[in-house]
Amino acid sequence: MFKKSRRKIVAAIMTILVLLWVGTLGVIYTSSYFEMTNKNKRMLKVHAEMYTLSRSFDGIKPPRRPFPGASPNFDSDFAETPMFRLSTFYTVAISYDGDILEIENEPPTVFTDADLKNLAQNIIKDGRDNGTKNNLAFYKTDKDGYTLVTFMDNTIVNENAMTLFRYTLIFGGVALVLFFFLSVFLSKKIVNPLEESYHKQKQFISDAGHELKTPVSVVSANAELLSREIGDNQWLQNIQYENVRMGILVSQLLDLARTEDVTTQMERINFNRLVVGEALPFESVVFEKGLSLNCNISSNIEVEGNSAQLKQIVSILLDNAICHSKDQGEVYLALTKEHGIAKLSVINKGDEIPMEQREQIFERFYRVDTARNSEDKHYGLGLSIAKAIATSHKGHIEVLCYNGFVEFRVQIPAL
Repeated sequence: MFKKSRRKIVAAIMTILVLLWVGTLGVIYTSSYFEMTNKNKRMLKVHAEMYTLSRSFDGIKPPRRPFPGASPNFDSDFAETPMFRLSTFYTVAISYDGDILEIENEPPTVFTDADLKNLAQNIIKDGRDNGTKNNLAFYKTDKDGYTLVTFMDNTIVNENAMTLFRYTLIFGGVALVLFFFLSVFLSKKIVNPLEESYHKQKQFISDAGHELKTPVSVVSANAELLSREIGDNQWLQNIQYENVRMGILVSQLLDLARTEDVTTQMERINFNRLVVGEALPFESVVFEKGLSLNCNISSNIEVEGNSAQLKQIVSILLDNAICHSKDQGEVYLALTKEHGIAKLSVINKGDEIPMEQREQIFERFYRVDTARNSEDKHYGLGLSIAKAIATSHKGHIEVLCYNGFVEFRVQIPAL
């Protein structure tokens, strides 16, 4: 139980850290990408506005003004920034007929004229006005007589970004590993006091149960001797009755402590034969209660378990179903095997258990009907013992309510 709690704490801490890390990286790199894209587009647009053909081509004459980009919307201040002046630009001017008018590719460059020509022609065919290709940001515009495709080299920027991303992943991964060991340490610090308190509580129950066995036995022996001396007596009968109840309670407390504390000896068990054998004694009990027992037990179901404990869980569930069944009803006992799981179900007609109480009924001393006393010799420990047995067999127990029926279902791994 406490190992699961520690694992849940570690999982919760690591999930939060991973989500924060991934979310932070996502926000940083997404915002950086869009900012870089917008800046690239802005620089390419400014460069395209500044561009002019160096000579005339078949009726296309270069503008007379020395600075063709000096339009009302031209961003002259941006054109003077160091970022713009240090960037590497390539341009390809293409006529409407598809002829290459001019390629601006001052050496030394990474891309040849043929590379730029092919890229520009592909961009015109694609119909995109801006984007990236081969580490080149591009911008396409119409220059009144020809099409201009402007490129900006982002090789260094992209490599730097990938280097930053790579080292972020490396150091982030190392940090997560360190946080994992820190979370394991913190989970132990958090859970250890609770575990120690829990073990002390179980030890107290076990010790108290053993200490109470002696006075209960002494009272029982003396009451029996006294009854032989004085005969029937109302007060003596009350003492004997309450002493029997105390003995049952002490026995159940010891069973619960033994189930939770002692490592049970497991062996290969024919589960269906065990269930049949344990159900037989209850036929007379069911008959006396005016009920009927309906069994549906599959054959060849084997489990790895403790025979005494598995008998006890069958007994607890049958006894619980008989005690809470409506008059003239039926108690159903079923054992099946599905997908490698042995399923033991005990069903009775009874009042529906509220949803908020279906987990609490497996807690110690919890009773759904708080108005009832312990005269039926049930103290709210039986289902706690059943849960402890199911857990020790690597299984679980649950309660289901439907159509006026209450079902307790135990599932444990089968062989």
